[in-house]
Amino acid sequence: MQRVVVTGMGGISALGHDWHAIAAAFDAGHNAVRVMPDWDRYAELNTRLAAPIPQFEVPGHWTRKQLRSMGRVSQLSVYAAERALSDAGLRDDPDIADGRMGVACGSSTGSTAEIRAFGNMLLNGVTDDLNANSYVRMMPHTTAANIGIFFGLKGRIIPTSSACTSGSQGIGYAYEAIRFGRQALMLAGGAEELCASEAIVFDALYATSQRNDAPELSPRPYDSQRDGLVIGEGAGMLVLESLDHALARGARIHAEIVGFGSNSDGSHITRPEAATMSVAMKQALDDARLPPEAIGYVNGHGTATEHGDIAETQATQAVFGTRVTISSQKSYLGHTLGACGALESWFSIEMLKHDRYIATLNLAQVDPRCGDLDYIMGAPRQASHEYVMNNNFAFGGINTSLIFRRWA
Repeated sequence: MQRVVVTGMGGISALGHDWHAIAAAFDAGHNAVRVMPDWDRYAELNTRLAAPIPQFEVPGHWTRKQLRSMGRVSQLSVYAAERALSDAGLRDDPDIADGRMGVACGSSTGSTAEIRAFGNMLLNGVTDDLNANSYVRMMPHTTAANIGIFFGLKGRIIPTSSACTSGSQGIGYAYEAIRFGRQALMLAGGAEELCASEAIVFDALYATSQRNDAPELSPRPYDSQRDGLVIGEGAGMLVLESLDHALARGARIHAEIVGFGSNSDGSHITRPEAATMSVAMKQALDDARLPPEAIGYVNGHGTATEHGDIAETQATQAVFGTRVTISSQKSYLGHTLGACGALESWFSIEMLKHDRYIATLNLAQVDPRCGDLDYIMGAPRQASHEYVMNNNFAFGGINTSLIFRRWA
């Protein structure tokens, strides 16, 4: 059994591309949610709120050949991977291309521009927007495949297209690949590009926020006045490495991954189940050989939906009792779907390193139906913990839980 450490972290979000900028927005209580005038054309779409990345341009050193196979979601994931590799001191290391490094990554879907082009063919018989690369930009494993090809990686490719757990499953499965000696290094995470088609998925379930006249007040995870989620976009990637490999090359270590749990509800495609959510958390604790009281902070999924907030907080209370602290960064970035598990893992590690835990924005009065927990409200909280947990839950009843340990 290999110990697994995080030696690189990188991402892109609606609040910035580095922890300094993102943390500043967190501390200032600024969210990235805004009204989307372009969505007015969709008459049946009720929400007009989203958290887009304000400006993203592909780096100048990327070639046209590299870009041919990449839609926006792959561009975001490759960008985050490049930042993570640079952070790990591996961007220009030829050894990563010898088979020792693999990729575990996913998104809810491929690029929707290509999906639209194929739909236009099926509906109208028009193929003007299709070419030889259209499918690879659309395919569910486009992020993992493009990362591997861009950096010449010859290790395992583990696609994790599982909606809101795509990023956390990517990290969990990468952790297991290293732990059991199948890979020495892995790039792990998830990504999502913003599209109105993703908003209407939740709109049809009456699960989107419709505070279209007050975007700064939404979403409101765990709050009694929440009215639904807001869709965002972004990407997060971690470099995972066996401890032996990291020490041998003198790598800087951000944190250690010590536990991973994943299961499924096996009951309903969209309605979460508190009982099986609790099991996933217990699996992670068992994997880490830790008692519940060892966890100082839980980074909650916190979608600001009624069923989701209530189920996950009741599940968390069932495992930890009322003492554990919890918050959700979706209140700032919206729900980034396939990216959220990776971004929130990155944020969890940064909070662990800096002893500063972010409050849930717009949380003024906890819904009494939610679990009785120590919700961080109003302002960030200073605290020193050895272990933190990040939880994510997805359509299909997929549950994940990751545990990170402070690296002294």
